Amino acid sequence: MALMKIDPRNSLGFLLHDAQRLMRKHFEARGSEYGLSSAQWRLLVILVKEDGAAQARLAELLEIEPISVSRLIDRMEEGGWVERRPDANDRRVRMVFGTAKARDAFEKVKSIASDLYETALTGLSAEERETLFHALRTVCDNLSDGEGACDGTQTRTGTSG
Repeated sequence: MALMKIDPRNSLGFLLHDAQRLMRKHFEARGSEYGLSSAQWRLLVILVKEDGAAQARLAELLEIEPISVSRLIDRMEEGGWVERRPDANDRRVRMVFGTAKARDAFEKVKSIASDLYETALTGLSAEERETLFHALRTVCDNLSDGEGACDGTQTRTGTSG
């Protein structure tokens, strides 16, 4: 079904972008005591959940160039958030791990994120929330081209971790 003439500010793209932008803005304000950018937080979440990752894999997951990931990791390493270690199976590969400082901050920030999500969803019933999540997963699935965009598993061809 084609969308009828609507104000572009009420279109799917604008609404998704604005919701994401506002959530990021509020998260960064609430998590500012740690001094990390949203890109740094995303990297920490990946490292804590995966218990370390190769730099190439981090670039893929963050959807940024490997050189940008390297610079991001450099800054975080200087701050004591991450550490690089050689891969046990391939000495050419550098693995990146979150430090105890990162794991402690992650535990504290989970509650900030949970509170933010609750604020964002205020006024929606449990049924409306489930409908929203189902609709967003469907949009992701429709656009993912096999990348696993909504479940966090990207299966791009031609890339390696």
